[in-house]
Amino acid sequence: MIFPPGTPTQPEIIALALSKLGIKNTDIFVDIGCGSGSVSIAAAGTAKHVIAIDNRDEAVLASSANIKEAKINNIEIIKGNAELLLPDLEFDCAFIGGSKNIGKILEILIKKRSGRFVISAVRIETVALSLDIMKKNNVFKELLQIQLSRGNELAGGIMLKPENPVFLMIGETKC
Repeated sequence: MIFPPGTPTQPEIIALALSKLGIKNTDIFVDIGCGSGSVSIAAAGTAKHVIAIDNRDEAVLASSANIKEAKINNIEIIKGNAELLLPDLEFDCAFIGGSKNIGKILEILIKKRSGRFVISAVRIETVALSLDIMKKNNVFKELLQIQLSRGNELAGGIMLKPENPVFLMIGETKC
């Protein structure tokens, strides 16, 4: 898998985020800030159609290559600013993996009443802003902080090496 600059979403975080979305085989899923496409690829196994959005050339190239390698044909990649693209798209659920313009992205999701969404964040400021907007608009459902550690060999034994903590904020506009 090819990863563009930035922190890729860990597979365990993807699994938890998608389980919280409860994707159905009739759903159109949008991956906002798709990066490597790993979330889109995981969602494509269940969703009817996946729309992967990123405004970075390197992310679109990485996603395209990774999706082609995975031999998946129900993912559409769109290069552009999600803030400008989302108002014209129809979808049932969303994963927001980038924090750029998170306030405006949330406003669009809330206004469209598009359904379920999960925000993945590593920065406290992103969490605070997102929670404030979600609570004010009555779409907040759940906040999770996930601390993942991986086993590594050390002196004939195993030590746990922690990954950075990740926050998942779950919301729903059709409450």
